[in-house]
Amino acid sequence: MAVSTSDVSAPDRQLLDGARRAIALHGWEAATLQRVADAAGVSRMTLHRRGVTKELLLRWLAADMAAEHREALWPALTGPGDARERLERALAAQCQLSEGNLELLEALGSRAHDAVYHEDERPALTRDVFVEPLRRLLQDGAADGSLREVDEAETATVLLNLVGFTYRHLRLGHGWEPERAQTAVLDIALRGVVA
Repeated sequence: MAVSTSDVSAPDRQLLDGARRAIALHGWEAATLQRVADAAGVSRMTLHRRGVTKELLLRWLAADMAAEHREALWPALTGPGDARERLERALAAQCQLSEGNLELLEALGSRAHDAVYHEDERPALTRDVFVEPLRRLLQDGAADGSLREVDEAETATVLLNLVGFTYRHLRLGHGWEPERAQTAVLDIALRGVVA
């Protein structure tokens, strides 16, 4: 059940940041609206008057994460260099996004995570907003010879998940420093697609 971000009105930043903190601290299931209100510094009644539900919070969170992702990957997509160099910058940006959201991503839980990132149909790919920049770079790489030809949609999904999940696991599960985790993950990921 992926959530649509096309018709999501923008929340107040204070409320969205409060929701992020409450989810990171308590996990998706235990992040009650009262906990979100407390973390945002507003009353529970304020959320009620605004019509805020957990489903709406998830839609807001999905839209926020999609916007954050687009902004972070845009320089790699449009910058100088061959596709391999730009893909490396894009995957490094993915590590930095994971770093900035470590606790939140870990706390989402599988149902909420699926709703943010995955298509509805099974077997699923990752939603276009998250993989389109990588798909485009893979396509560019096949054209300029810096990357091998692959199924771009499928490989973009694999790369996004390989980098995001593995980086997060190395940081939280193994306690690696950010630079060490990023270097190790990108080395393996890029070897799989370099021509």
